[in-house]
Formats: sequence, structure tokens, C-alpha cells
Amino acid sequence: MANAWSDLRDKCTQCKECQLFEKRTNVVFGDGNPMTDIMFIGEGPGEQEDIKGRAFVGPAGLLLDRYLDYIGLDRTKIYIANIVKCRPPQNRDPLEQEQEICMQWLRAQVRLIRPKIIVCLGRIAAKKLIGPDFRITVDHGKWFERGSFHIIATYHPAALLRAPDKKGEALDDFLEIEKKMNELGLFGKED
Repeated sequence: MANAWSDLRDKCTQCKECQLFEKRTNVVFGDGNPMTDIMFIGEGPGEQEDIKGRAFVGPAGLLLDRYLDYIGLDRTKIYIANIVKCRPPQNRDPLEQEQEICMQWLRAQVRLIRPKIIVCLGRIAAKKLIGPDFRITVDHGKWFERGSFHIIATYHPAALLRAPDKKGEALDDFLEIEKKMNELGLFGKED
């Protein structure tokens, strides 16, 4: 897997298939342990992620780390990626065309990792991976099965920073993740 992972990363960092490459500082391939059973997927990198080349390292990432810690996880036990690998200008939502072009990289990551649980961080990831009719305020915290994957969505940590009244709902979602991990006997492939 190491060679395939390295090859995939190299190809992804050279991608120029959409206009997002023009203003990127770094391609944000992903972060964490590719030998995990649990994968978190957001929509795209923000400013700090673009600067550092790592997923979820700004204020939203710090909040995500706190939720992970609450259920006994950290970045050594999970993998975090995004739908798009380059920062959209002014952190706008990634356009449908940008998402479609970039999905090749995410699909390849998922094929190599083979997670049992996928957690969508926010509505854009949920609409792309669960279904176009997904509504984050109504459907978060519910489990969906797609092939061999158990998929759940929760609020994007950046949205929680703007709407702190939703933090309790997000905590409930993370407790659902912990419950599913226990049901499936998952604590990462390395444990």
C-alpha cells in the first residue's frame, strides 16, 4: 500500500485539472493514518490548510480535535480528507465541476484505505457521499449504508464555530460514531 499511496499523493499534488490549482499554495491531500477503519471527509481546505498543506489545522481543526478526543480518537487513529484538495477562493463552496474533477482522488484514497466508517463533515460532503437530498440540519447523526461503508454526517466544525448552539448536536453525532465503532469492534487496524 505504501507505494500506491505515495504514487497517488504524487499524482494528486501535480493536478491541474480545474482552476483551483491556479491560486493554491499547497494541495491538501489529507492527514492522519491511512491504515485506519475510520475516515473523515470535509468539503475543502481553508486558508490555514492551504498554507500548511494539512487538513483541518485551523480553528475548525482544533474543534474537530476536541470532538475526536472526547470519543478516544486522534489523528493517529483516523484519516481526514476533503472532497476538493485545493482551497476555493475566499473559502467559497467548491463548485460542482470542481467536486467532480477532484472526486477521482478521494475515490482512490477510499479504495486504498477501505474504511468501515466514513464521517461526512458538513453538508457538501454529505450531499456528495450520501445523497443530493441530504439536509444537514435534519439528517445529521443518522447512519447510511453505501456498499460496505457505514456513513454518517455531522456539522462541519467551521459551521459550529459560527453557530455554537449546534455543538451539543454535534457531540451527540460523535457519540453515535463511538457507538458504531464499538458495535463493529473498531479501534483502528493498528490496535
